[in-house]
Amino acid sequence: MPRPPQPLLDYDSVVVTALRIIDVEGLDAFSLPRLAREMNVRAPSLYHHFQDKAEILRAVARAIVLETPRPRERSAATWMEFFVEQSLNFRRTVLRHANAAPVLLQFMPRDVFAEVYDAYAAFLTEIGIPLRLQVLIMDGMDKLTLGAALTEAIKPPSDRGEVFPHVHPDQEPVLYRAVIANEHSPEELWAEAIRAFLRGIVDENRRPLPAGGPVGG
Repeated sequence: MPRPPQPLLDYDSVVVTALRIIDVEGLDAFSLPRLAREMNVRAPSLYHHFQDKAEILRAVARAIVLETPRPRERSAATWMEFFVEQSLNFRRTVLRHANAAPVLLQFMPRDVFAEVYDAYAAFLTEIGIPLRLQVLIMDGMDKLTLGAALTEAIKPPSDRGEVFPHVHPDQEPVLYRAVIANEHSPEELWAEAIRAFLRGIVDENRRPLPAGGPVGG
């Protein structure tokens, strides 16, 4: 499709508007004509910055990931909580843009994660966690966080605040009692799951990680 002689839009405004349409109306409502109408331009104007719809969605996914704040405090004594906070931050970001979950699944910006995990590897090295455990930690965090956040996002909004929302006391009585006894919100449960994963690495290697001193080897 030919491009108009002068760009009428800037890159960031296109991405912001595309994400807003998806957030409010859902992914099925998003199209290049719909985006052009929202921005009060003709569709060819979008081609100054993007080749096609997929490239816009790729930029939307990147914007969502970059929106996630990184924890400010990090130390050897609190390294587990650093990773718990980062995981929770990403979960919150994904849930703010739940309609865009399929976009993240298809267009996850791995280049952004490469930069983030390089910084995490430097942090783990700094506090004395050996190289042989670093990929185990980071790859596990990646899979657990992405999987859990996206799974939560695709739930109906009415179910996101509940754990096993459709459990029936007569049909699943044991599970029902466990759900009733649970004292944690879905977010608190997720934080505990991350802590359990990280503690499991500590226990498996049988050497205490901070607090308590860095792992040897």
